Amino acid sequence: MISRRWVTLGVGVAAAYAMVQAQELHTFHVQGNVYMIVGAGGNVTAQVGNDGVLLVNSGTAENASKLLAEVRKLSKGPIRYLINTDVAPDHVGGNEQVFEAGSSVAGGNVTGDIGDAGVGAAVIAHEAVLNRMSAPTGSKAPTPTKAWPNDTYFTKEKKMFFNGEAIEIIHIPAAETDGDSIVFFRRSDVISTSDLYVTTSYPIVDRQRGGNIQGVLDGLNRVIDITVPADKEEGGTYVIPGHGRVVDQADVVEYRDMVTIIRDRIQDGVKKGLSLEQVKAAQPTLDYDAVFGSSKGSWTTDSFIEAVYKSLNPKK
Repeated sequence: MISRRWVTLGVGVAAAYAMVQAQELHTFHVQGNVYMIVGAGGNVTAQVGNDGVLLVNSGTAENASKLLAEVRKLSKGPIRYLINTDVAPDHVGGNEQVFEAGSSVAGGNVTGDIGDAGVGAAVIAHEAVLNRMSAPTGSKAPTPTKAWPNDTYFTKEKKMFFNGEAIEIIHIPAAETDGDSIVFFRRSDVISTSDLYVTTSYPIVDRQRGGNIQGVLDGLNRVIDITVPADKEEGGTYVIPGHGRVVDQADVVEYRDMVTIIRDRIQDGVKKGLSLEQVKAAQPTLDYDAVFGSSKGSWTTDSFIEAVYKSLNPKK
């Protein structure tokens, strides 16, 4: 059953959000040093302060100049860092222009200390993102060199300090893809999840790039572990999704529960030996389709069911 919270906060705000998406870019203050820029493709997170600007994702290539203009409304300081949370075109499409507009701290350090600036922003991502944006020797890369991450990590997380706060870049393995990251701004108490969590659709599971439904659930549980609710479960840690409105812990919990229920329904069909078409015919998402379902676009309800089915039954 669809909760009243989703009806009141989801449908109404989602409609308003869709109207904003259709217009120019808009910036909303989340809390602390952190802002959300809407309309560039996927949501862009901006952290601003005396040290300069840090961005999480760069939107689409078509919106890069608009994004930079919107950033300049927030701060005239240098764009020091760009963090890519995944390889989706609506999150990395503006990389080249943001890189060229930025200037990294001398020596490529991530302390946030102001020194002589290097040419171009430091672009940070998990190494799997670089692997997918570049190409093996002798092959043509799918993206320009200047769009590639130039500061990668391969461990469970990467920590940095910038604009007076600690920042954790946390790898979420095998979720939407195999290179997903979430970004936790500890002093501002804001998490940027990218497409691990969205309020506008079912979670995206890119099987061709190493995505898996269980990885998505593990990632959502990690977000829930980090977030702390305020009074009466409202507010506290805020979460900026890859697409959609800003949420708090309770929203992520309901979304996680919904994904778990659908996963279990499809898992039951797999155990019974049902084919993909039979599982689709059983409509395992029916009671959530009014909020998250879609029959159009690049990520439909059928696409989601198929991705979950193949995650649970990889031989099919």
